[in-house]
Amino acid sequence: MIIPLQITFHNIPPSEAVEAKIRSLADKLEHFYNRITSCRVIVDAPHRHQRNGKLYQVRIDITVPTGEIVVNRDPPEHQSHEDIYVAIRDAFDAAKRKLQDHTSMLRQETKTHEEQPHGRITSLFSDEGYGFIETPDGSEVYFHRNSLFNGDFEQLQVGDEIRFAQEEGDKGPQASTVRLIGKHRLQG
Repeated sequence: MIIPLQITFHNIPPSEAVEAKIRSLADKLEHFYNRITSCRVIVDAPHRHQRNGKLYQVRIDITVPTGEIVVNRDPPEHQSHEDIYVAIRDAFDAAKRKLQDHTSMLRQETKTHEEQPHGRITSLFSDEGYGFIETPDGSEVYFHRNSLFNGDFEQLQVGDEIRFAQEEGDKGPQASTVRLIGKHRLQG
């Protein structure tokens, strides 16, 4: 870190043991993501519940070159955050998850789904149970009745628009999954 770790205690006396735990967890965060420029941790015991004891709040402000990541762990309804170490652990776990999301976004590892190719049915051989699809680039792709995902093979017509997953077959390209799109006919 360029700026040293800052630890602040509110409504509770400072503790060397708690501070040592925070420093240890901050070091782990820095090893996980070495571009952290500053980190500020605030430990607060804002109020006392009637049935529960003090529930600790932990806020972590992390500055990275592309912005700031803030984790504000308010005490949950259950009593686990009566333990200051549990509250701190939960806050640093959340900070690590946010850093993971941040690095994934930077690396553009967010999942994108490729749109399946589309085409039109150019010929059908109903008795044999197969047909051919013409793709926008003019090539033909074979498909079998078993590859039809949504619809009845007997209801298909030449000119129907479809989307398909293409793979290489024994005799050239073939569609492994065919989905009917465009006009949906209701026949009675």
